[in-house]
Amino acid sequence: MNKKIKSFEPENFELELNTVWGFPDRGSWATHDAKYRGNWSPYIPRNLILRYTKEQDLILDQFIGGGTTLVEAKLLNRNIIGIDINQNSLDICKEKIDFEYKSNSNISLKNADARDLSFLKNESIDFICTHPPYANIIRYSEDIEGDLSHLEIKDFLIEMKKVSEESYRVLKKGKFCTILIGDTRKNGNVIPLGFETMKVFQDAGFKLKEIILKEQHNCRATGFWKTRSIKYNFLLLAHEYLFVFRK
Repeated sequence: MNKKIKSFEPENFELELNTVWGFPDRGSWATHDAKYRGNWSPYIPRNLILRYTKEQDLILDQFIGGGTTLVEAKLLNRNIIGIDINQNSLDICKEKIDFEYKSNSNISLKNADARDLSFLKNESIDFICTHPPYANIIRYSEDIEGDLSHLEIKDFLIEMKKVSEESYRVLKKGKFCTILIGDTRKNGNVIPLGFETMKVFQDAGFKLKEIILKEQHNCRATGFWKTRSIKYNFLLLAHEYLFVFRK
């Protein structure tokens, strides 16, 4: 890693205390950046990890993407298993965590499918912290079989049922599973993908502890969509849902 790191933590950080979160500056400490399309602000996993885990706990992120959760786990001295079906994603993650820092965390990367965690034992995970794709809004690969970002809403939810069941199986009783997901539009109408996904996880056995509204900032193509919003009379979706489930 050639990038010179200026700081290893955000300035004046305070733990979020209510159910509306917004991070206009996004966060650029350690190796964090916004280059990986659709990755989440590091403030989100930092808040979740600090609130729902303790040092040396084992975290799972089965949609590791650009590696944001990995970096925060390393900085906060938590162990983590990062999974992605896309090997290119894992290659990016290896670069992200390649920096010197005094940490005892054990970081494991695996090219695998979130719907099949058979390599993990029942109730072996202390915390799940993940940000899955939003059906076919952003495609993360060209032709990887099993990539959920290729699926239409109906099929996506069917496959997320498998993800939720595996998540429930591997998580320890009494521990937490957190998921960030948003909604989408089709033919001018809102498709409540967030709440549909929430229901899938509840059906798997999870109890809903919190619904956090996460404000979106600095979205790409904002000017284009602003014009269309006025022309076709619809509101821009400027929030996502961060669901906190308990087993």
